[in-house]
Amino acid sequence: MATVTSLVARRPRAFVRVLGPDACDYLQRMVSNDVEALGVGDTCDALLLTAKSRVIAPLRVWRRGEDDFLLSTEPELGERVRGELLRSRFAAKAEIEPEEHEAWLVLGGDEVLDTRPAGEEVDEEAFERWRIESGIPLWGRELDDRVLPAEAGLTETHVSFSKGCYPGQEPIARQHYRGKLNRRLRVIDLESDAVPEYDAEIVHGEKAVGRITSAVAGLALGYVRTEVPDEAELSVNGLRARLH
Repeated sequence: MATVTSLVARRPRAFVRVLGPDACDYLQRMVSNDVEALGVGDTCDALLLTAKSRVIAPLRVWRRGEDDFLLSTEPELGERVRGELLRSRFAAKAEIEPEEHEAWLVLGGDEVLDTRPAGEEVDEEAFERWRIESGIPLWGRELDDRVLPAEAGLTETHVSFSKGCYPGQEPIARQHYRGKLNRRLRVIDLESDAVPEYDAEIVHGEKAVGRITSAVAGLALGYVRTEVPDEAELSVNGLRARLH
């Protein structure tokens, strides 16, 4: 049987340490996932949100010790994350400081710090095609302060609905249990190697039903209205397209 080689990509990331006797309780009150449930050495994905549940930053949370947590986020969001946590810290006994690490992503697997994981390294073009095909949202493309977490598919991976309160918890819970989404992030097959620009319209019949957020030859990510049937014939810049 042939051996399957892992694919790995080096990724730019920003890191913030949260350390101290109140670190766990403070993060539990600030982020969308259940960090109290993490054992030492465990990780989870989470969101830092506004009170109206708009995304400030997507996070990966490592529990390195009982009172020692490391947050990983997009490189341009590190100072924003630290600033938000410092501003809300009040009397919580927790040190909130930046750290420096080298980050690698095993495609389809874990983020690995400071040690290159085994596997074949892919270039940026191959990584971007994998990200789009996997439907993984990126800050500044699929994610910004206009997007609700559920629209980007993040409530399934980054949110606990059984933990206590945190900023943005009420709108997220209300939408999850009683709401209806108007649009969702979808992977789109393009019947052309032409690469549409960011925010290009997705059209069904004569009606604009969405917008492109990322694209490579033959494939794109975009927000599409939920009433569009999976089998619908679409067009982007006059070129035929279908939901993946």
